[in-house]
Amino acid sequence: MKITVLLGGWSSEREVSLVSGAACADALTRLGHDVTTFDPPRDPAAIAAAMRAQKPDVVFNALHGEGGEDGVMQALLDLLGLRYTHSPRLASTVAMDKPLTKAVLAMHGVRSPEGKTLSVAQLADGHPLPRPYVLKPAAEGSSVGIAIVREGDNTLPTNDGWDDTTVLLAERFIAGRELTVAVLGGEALAVTEIVFSTEMFDYTAKYTAGHARHVLPADVPASIATLAMRWAATAHDVLGCAGATRSDFRWDPKQGDDGLFFLEINTQPGMTPISLVPEQAQHRGRSFDELVGWMVEDACQRA
Repeated sequence: MKITVLLGGWSSEREVSLVSGAACADALTRLGHDVTTFDPPRDPAAIAAAMRAQKPDVVFNALHGEGGEDGVMQALLDLLGLRYTHSPRLASTVAMDKPLTKAVLAMHGVRSPEGKTLSVAQLADGHPLPRPYVLKPAAEGSSVGIAIVREGDNTLPTNDGWDDTTVLLAERFIAGRELTVAVLGGEALAVTEIVFSTEMFDYTAKYTAGHARHVLPADVPASIATLAMRWAATAHDVLGCAGATRSDFRWDPKQGDDGLFFLEINTQPGMTPISLVPEQAQHRGRSFDELVGWMVEDACQRA
């Protein structure tokens, strides 16, 4: 097939998207497809013109974050009548909004840390939650712009990635372990524990080799693994996601089964050489090339 791979874009996750997109384009080429890569500008008219000129059978969306993961690109591709990988417009829009996602999933029994939304300006009024708590943008991926406020921290956090328009989500900090579950076509694959060298599983830990170690399968009780996989599949299904997603969790072993908390779902999970979804797919017997090929087939079946 003729496939256009979208990569790069204009979000804070541009560099990771370039790596993800290049890896996927190489895989698709090895599978025998006619592959073109396209780094989209902000101008929707320019994107539409490029797509009309290339006339792809399928668009492989390897964008991350703003513009590529939040329903914007999906809406444009829908208008152009093009098939594309990963989740559709509405699911992408909802999943990118962390507070909205938490509210929807709470109605289906998926537990998240207590929290509240606020503007950057409202931080001047004092701590939004009892310490320790986590502050992060309410609509951003890859743990961009995240900060932990701990006991004894009297200074309110600042971040170069926040501006007056940034909506923040404050959440109770869950001590313990970082877990993640990939879902392909509605099936949860496995549970990975992420052990990282930084204070949190932030952008650096996610995408810089040597900063995080993946334990697959995670050494957790069977009840925790079962619950994490069930909640990841629930999030994928309830939000109307498609293709591949990855849900992130925190687990406090001191609380047992009551200590598992859903954090967020990624509808455009990383596809870099050290990414978690390809690793779990390999664990289940599916190579990177087979995974990328499956994503294209899945997009075609949903058209």
